Amino acid sequence: MVLKRVIPCLDVDAGRVVKGTNFIDIRDAGDPVELAERYDAEGADELVFLDITASHEKRDTIVELARRTADNVFIPFTIGGGIRSVEDAQAVLDAGADKVSVNSSALARPELLTELGDHFGAQCVVLAIDAASSAHTQSRESDMDAPGFPRPGAATPQWDVFVNGGRKRVEGRDAVSWAVEAVERGAGEVLLTSMDRDGTNDGYEIELTRAVADAVPVPVIASGGAGKLDHLSEAIAEGGADAVLCASIFHYGAYRVRDAKLHLAEAGIPVRA
Repeated sequence: MVLKRVIPCLDVDAGRVVKGTNFIDIRDAGDPVELAERYDAEGADELVFLDITASHEKRDTIVELARRTADNVFIPFTIGGGIRSVEDAQAVLDAGADKVSVNSSALARPELLTELGDHFGAQCVVLAIDAASSAHTQSRESDMDAPGFPRPGAATPQWDVFVNGGRKRVEGRDAVSWAVEAVERGAGEVLLTSMDRDGTNDGYEIELTRAVADAVPVPVIASGGAGKLDHLSEAIAEGGADAVLCASIFHYGAYRVRDAKLHLAEAGIPVRA
């Protein structure tokens, strides 16, 4: 029996955990290592740290954060943001991370996924996808002045893919087909964030999650929109997710990780006690 996972997500900007709505209206949520220690103690299965401005600002990856976390936390954790090469990934993994997450850099150069998979193994490579409904894309200000990476002749996507922390749409890239290609290239897991639901507390985008989960043979982590515990069980039972990523509901004290685990267990979903 495959256990489903509850994964707190810590979006990091300038050394602090932050959280916004639809990738904007960012507010402070605390110190990343202090929060990580708390979630470890509460029974989280894994942690994800995403340096949300690393790709946009072209900064180095958060190697020092990985080192501090490894010294204080005893569950697996993933580091993402600004990783553009095997050397970048090696630095993060050497500092104590268990996996690396790539997003913008993989879309700019898909061969990176193969290089990472060949060097570290697919189990260490997480593809992060920030997706928004194509019907909503026209209203996003970030799309008005950002052409993305063009793919002439590509079919109109149902869910657009965004890079650089949601600032730039990738023209012609559909989230589901990109997930399939990325897994074929070497990604061992997909972290799928609905930008339409992110920070809204309205629940995960079930249709998007199910579409990707059905299309790839690797675990899919649902992200974006958790507001109550029922949303977590829905993402797994209806969306086909292997794990649920949560931020606001844990950061601001609405629920604890142990509340989420108990809820899932009571819903008949197998989780680590």
